[in-house]
Amino acid sequence: MPRILNDRLVIAISSRALFNLDESHDVYEEEGLQAYSEYQIAHEEEPLAPGEAFPLVHKLLKLNESLEEDCRVEVVLLSRNSADTGLRVFNSIQHYTLDITRAAFCGGESPWRYINAFGCKLFLSNEAQDVRWALQSGVAAATLVSRGGTTPDSEQLRFAFDGDAVLFSDEAERVYKREGLEAFTASEQAAAREPLGGGPFKPFLSALHRLQQCFPPSEAPIRTALVTARSAPAHERVIRTLRAWNIRIDESIFLGGLNKTDFLRAYQADVFFDDQETHCDLAGEHVATGHVPHGVANN
Repeated sequence: MPRILNDRLVIAISSRALFNLDESHDVYEEEGLQAYSEYQIAHEEEPLAPGEAFPLVHKLLKLNESLEEDCRVEVVLLSRNSADTGLRVFNSIQHYTLDITRAAFCGGESPWRYINAFGCKLFLSNEAQDVRWALQSGVAAATLVSRGGTTPDSEQLRFAFDGDAVLFSDEAERVYKREGLEAFTASEQAAAREPLGGGPFKPFLSALHRLQQCFPPSEAPIRTALVTARSAPAHERVIRTLRAWNIRIDESIFLGGLNKTDFLRAYQADVFFDDQETHCDLAGEHVATGHVPHGVANN
């Protein structure tokens, strides 16, 4: 009987996010597809260096050591490579003993169209257009834009999320963009008891929450944090929204417009998701960062 992955947390990742393919990508850009194919085949026995998302994937798969079979995390590789040139990618997966067995090699076409078929809750890629298409199909997705940030030493897997236009809809951010901070604050106070709509990462946060329930609270290997530019009194609507969703988030940091980077480093985030490129550019120097091209800030 065919396996069904919908009851698992399934994460899709591009080959360029998982491994450092900069050198071979330069061959493609400078010499074309044929030269790229020949280069990959000639080097297919040489393991690729880890990419920006490699530490995150390694920690995700390590969770399976403590999970029952039906609750395990699944990582699926989605690649623009052909199966022929993608052999080097799978050889590298075997070299690092990553438990990744499912993949789609799309021969130059965008692989995003297989995201829903695999039942994915998250897609990480270096291709911004693929990410936009994934978001439009209802899957949480982010473009990895970090530049060699440090990898936290902790074995605990730590996710950090911006609020508006990431976990929540951009309805409040639209007020801020259109009318300014004072109007935003007044609007959020007036609507403090009305839950915000869900943003593109709500289903992923919900899936993480379900995974956390498999462990005693003091022993959970996953930790989540909301890192938002909001401050009091606009905090209340956020707290009541998460309560209405019945989703636990471990830490909530209301910064009132302060730079998020130092707080992400103090939290030891494994990955941070934000909809605003300026925040991503600052954080990306220090932690793995995914830009979520969603909402009014990206129109």
